[in-house]
Amino acid sequence: MFMTDFYIVKILFLTTLSFVFTMAWTPGLTHFLYKYKLGKKIRNNGSTPVFTKMHEHKTGTPTMGGVLVWGTVLVFSLLFFYLSEFLPWEIFKNLNFLSRGETLLPLGALVATALVGLVDDWYDVRGKGSFGGGGLKVKHRLLIYTAIALVGAWWFYSKLGWDLLHIPFWGSVEIGWLYILIFILVIVATAFSVNETDGLDGLAGGTLLIAFGAYGVIAFTLGKYDLAAFCGVIAGALLAFLWFNINPARFFMGDTGSMSLGVTLGVIAMLTNTVLILPLIGFIFVIESLSVIIQVSSKKLRRGKKVFLSSPIHHHFEAKGWSEPKIVMRAWLIAGVSAAIGLVVFLLDKTF
Repeated sequence: MFMTDFYIVKILFLTTLSFVFTMAWTPGLTHFLYKYKLGKKIRNNGSTPVFTKMHEHKTGTPTMGGVLVWGTVLVFSLLFFYLSEFLPWEIFKNLNFLSRGETLLPLGALVATALVGLVDDWYDVRGKGSFGGGGLKVKHRLLIYTAIALVGAWWFYSKLGWDLLHIPFWGSVEIGWLYILIFILVIVATAFSVNETDGLDGLAGGTLLIAFGAYGVIAFTLGKYDLAAFCGVIAGALLAFLWFNINPARFFMGDTGSMSLGVTLGVIAMLTNTVLILPLIGFIFVIESLSVIIQVSSKKLRRGKKVFLSSPIHHHFEAKGWSEPKIVMRAWLIAGVSAAIGLVVFLLDKTF
């Protein structure tokens, strides 16, 4: 019981410290973003008239705010690891949460994809790339994130010897090399789904906060305390990010935040062998992605006819007259309920 209490205190302390640290360095990042005019460019090429009309007033709002989250996680991971290595004080050993078996791969995936997203955001704000300022083309992003997912899949399958897929209330099934394909599909799908969700002030940040909080509980229940602490640090940084990102947003998350956090969420789902519960915990991401697939399919198969006024679905509700805060907060409520259902399924499966 004592050790469990210790880990709870450790996770809550790191989460709080992450929030305070992120809040402290946000003004510096904000000043940098505004000084160098690293603002979002709203597409105005005629291909998305509904979206453009609703969001043209946001042109110039800085992007790349996701640096706050992954930057804080990287600093905390390396700081406490090296302090525990070179200083004799027990407190630093206790606060270290970087370990090969639990957090090294999620951290590597987070930083690698964040850097790719940062380049994408840079192209966007400088008016380069697809659509005259949309950053990297979709096919290029797909190739890059598939390559990163392939490295992760190889690590799990070859280095860790993982080839099991857990089916709730059924058990674990050995799937062999298919594990690699499923891993890649999960990582890429989660990354792009979270990226689609990042379209309104606070929407992606709040739903990601709920998802990482839920996975922190799952990791803790499985005895993966370093991974739970990792989720806690992300959650603390996301809380600080949301402080400035709620409507009207001081800055946007950008691909450097949404894509990297999506990839990391998928990696954590694979690491905890709960990938079939991920659609429940990330239900909003699933709905957002499905709405885009339905819209694109309808326009191709029905000669341009649309199902939604605009996609992803949050823009549809926006076009119908819902206010941005109403859409976002209702999405948070749905995300909270669906994440709770996901945790119930996880705990019942673990019990029975």
